[in-house]
Amino acid sequence: MMAWFQLAVSAGFIIIGILTLCVSVFGVFRFRYALNRMHSAAMGDSCGILFIIFGLMILNGFQFGTLKLALIILFFWLAGPVSAHMIAQMEVLTNEKLEEKCEVPENGDF
Repeated sequence: MMAWFQLAVSAGFIIIGILTLCVSVFGVFRFRYALNRMHSAAMGDSCGILFIIFGLMILNGFQFGTLKLALIILFFWLAGPVSAHMIAQMEVLTNEKLEEKCEVPENGDF
């Protein structure tokens, strides 16, 4: 009985993660500006990967592999925002028409 509950909960988390990633892909194709697309991609992959790997951790049970999955979540949560910020900063520095679409700081501070 407990194994079925574990399977159902982990499947729920995995399905939520897949749906989150699908909504993120829709946002990447739907939004017009690069910063909006980048935000959709960055938030979607962070949340989607969290739910999927958390579902895999529940499915795997308490083992050494669960610690490895937790470290993968930690890596994605540390690397994702940094790479998203670098992409946004590059967009602000290279797009001359960006000031027409959104507010850009004059002194270059981000």
